[in-house]
Amino acid sequence: MNVEHLKLFVRIAATHNISAAGAELGLSPAVSSAHINKLEDALGVRLIHRTTRKVSLTEEGLAFLPHAEEVLNSIEAARASVGVGSVIPTGTLRVAAPASFGRMHLIPAFQQFMSENLGLTVDFRLSDSMVDLVEGGFDIAIRNAELKDSTLVARKLADDRRIVCASPDYLAKYGKPVDPSDLMNHHFVQLPGLETFTFKTESGEVTVKPKGQFKADNGEAVRDACVHGLGITVSATWCVYEHLKRGELVEILTDYPLVSNSAIWAVYPSSRLLAPKVRAFIDFFSNYFGTPPYWDSDT
Repeated sequence: MNVEHLKLFVRIAATHNISAAGAELGLSPAVSSAHINKLEDALGVRLIHRTTRKVSLTEEGLAFLPHAEEVLNSIEAARASVGVGSVIPTGTLRVAAPASFGRMHLIPAFQQFMSENLGLTVDFRLSDSMVDLVEGGFDIAIRNAELKDSTLVARKLADDRRIVCASPDYLAKYGKPVDPSDLMNHHFVQLPGLETFTFKTESGEVTVKPKGQFKADNGEAVRDACVHGLGITVSATWCVYEHLKRGELVEILTDYPLVSNSAIWAVYPSSRLLAPKVRAFIDFFSNYFGTPPYWDSDT
């Protein structure tokens, strides 16, 4: 299988135009068409639908695309590892991230990231569902849960401190909890899957499972519910730091830190070499978030 044919196919998938993709690689329209025909003949399937105006990937083409990108990434990483050729990140970087964290802390930084990596395009997916990196063809994913999948490699980007907080209006109406067990006497805003909490106390660890009348499946929604006085919650500081600064939320139970191994991780499949574009992403955001991360620097 010809590497140049794979490069052309990947660019066609991005541009939806054989001539434009070929021009990027210094190929004429006729040569570009011939290369794709040879790739399809080698695979024994049709990869693209051709029309007079544009092309689109067939079902087989869509299935083949992430594998073609992986082959090119592996070649790029292998060449870089022995100092052969350019190590400038190129190609499409496919990133998956939790919706709230991605909107708040990744998207605002991408203009700078891409200005420093002009050879990259970014395909970004925001979802609170756990994606399969290999099946989805992702280069990297951001996670803030403990890594359990042994087929993935995790690189820590930042600490993820969790706190208990509530609005001043709620605390004025219902009072402030004096210890973790007192949470059982309060309204608690719940995020599904995060319903049991362990605190450090002078007498050892204490675990509580507070109850509430309101829950939401999104961290920003839980935060906003607390801002509007619906109850107390546990939240990551990256989600609430601006509201703490404005006084819309107040950290409580500060003498009882939460027991948590949470952090912001960049994960990628261990079966893949660390491509320059993935290394560029990890290096950039490790520096961008800082130590401690900027959302904890003033709280």
